[in-house]
Amino acid sequence: MELGNIGLIGTAALFFLIATGVPIAFALMTVGLVGLWSIAGLTPALSQATLIFWHQGTNFILLAIPMFVLMGNIVRHTGIASELFTCTANWLGRLPGGLAIASVFGCAGFGAVTGSSTATVLTMGRLIIPEMKRYKFDMELGAGALAASGTLGILIPPSIIFIFYGFMTENSIGQLFVAGIIPGILTAFVFSAVLFVRCLINPKLGPPIPSPGWGVRFRSLASIGPIAGLFALIIGGLYFGVFTPTEGSGIGVIGVLIYGCLTKRITWTAMRDALEDTVLTTVMIFAIVIGGHLIARFFALTGITELTIDFVAAMGLGPYTFIFVLSLIYILLGCVLDVFGMMLLTIPFVYPVIISMGFDPIWFGVYVVVMAELALITPPIGVNVFIMNSITPDTSSGRIFRGVLPFFFAELVIVALLVAFPSIALYLTGR
Repeated sequence: MELGNIGLIGTAALFFLIATGVPIAFALMTVGLVGLWSIAGLTPALSQATLIFWHQGTNFILLAIPMFVLMGNIVRHTGIASELFTCTANWLGRLPGGLAIASVFGCAGFGAVTGSSTATVLTMGRLIIPEMKRYKFDMELGAGALAASGTLGILIPPSIIFIFYGFMTENSIGQLFVAGIIPGILTAFVFSAVLFVRCLINPKLGPPIPSPGWGVRFRSLASIGPIAGLFALIIGGLYFGVFTPTEGSGIGVIGVLIYGCLTKRITWTAMRDALEDTVLTTVMIFAIVIGGHLIARFFALTGITELTIDFVAAMGLGPYTFIFVLSLIYILLGCVLDVFGMMLLTIPFVYPVIISMGFDPIWFGVYVVVMAELALITPPIGVNVFIMNSITPDTSSGRIFRGVLPFFFAELVIVALLVAFPSIALYLTGR
């Protein structure tokens, strides 16, 4: 059998396994290992698997993932996140829809020290939902805003998804982090504008909360100073090339630990929970990485990537038409796959085509992460929506999906702006 046909059979088998509910990591490993076995034999296939496992497990760049995950988990388990929301609520609560607007910027701030969307939704949701219910906020809109705002955790640096993309495509993780800053801030303001306009038209959706006074506002600013300073240190160090992302992740963990000790927020229980969550998340990510490399070796040997490039070239699509079609594909994939699954199934095929069409690889990384944000709020998977539903079970997932809809379309506007004006992502990188 020709190698190209073997590759097509392997691709079909991969989609079948995912469609039947096999976890993405196991589906990738199975197809990759069996595919290599069918081409080269059992011993070479096992040798490849062993080498990939060892090489990725000892990769210095990938050490940034567990370190940034640990930093976020320490912040989450020590209650530091509550200060972020308190500060934003003190300053923005008087606006129409103020609590939800505060949640947007609270999620943005928390995302700046976690890099995880699910951790952002889980932590901020538990803090904010009781306050929304207390002030009789419309929960369809409020829960939808929180589910959508949680996606900022993977766009505002440091971001696990940026690390994953940079590792897959061999691009600078530091530049990817810097490229995500302006799009992340833009997304926060666009989401806030959606909430402000809706609650201005119908004040019952999101009534303002009482003003705490100027003294309380300024004191709350001081309380988030250390976290803001830590974020500025990490991003500034990466921007000016003082340290690598892996070194920055270590500095971040040390900084959060020092802050937690000085404020007496760190307990043995909190550290145990933070370490346990970090191990579970890291094992999941590394399993996907190993599976992705196995499937990539299989695709490389069968020539599937070259077939994809030739197929796209034969279609005669222009660069922007291709991006439009790719956006539709990502939206459809988001209905059935998680973020890592989407990236592993598309980047090996799409990235060479994108480069051949003249798109900037750092810009494309930001585009991919924004499309991944859409996947987190797209039914029927919509991971963020179901996390939010677990926090507020009296609000059905259907209502939360309806609440997310305005933010879904707002995200599409941001995608269009990124395509029309690539400098939104590239300005700070100097590219």
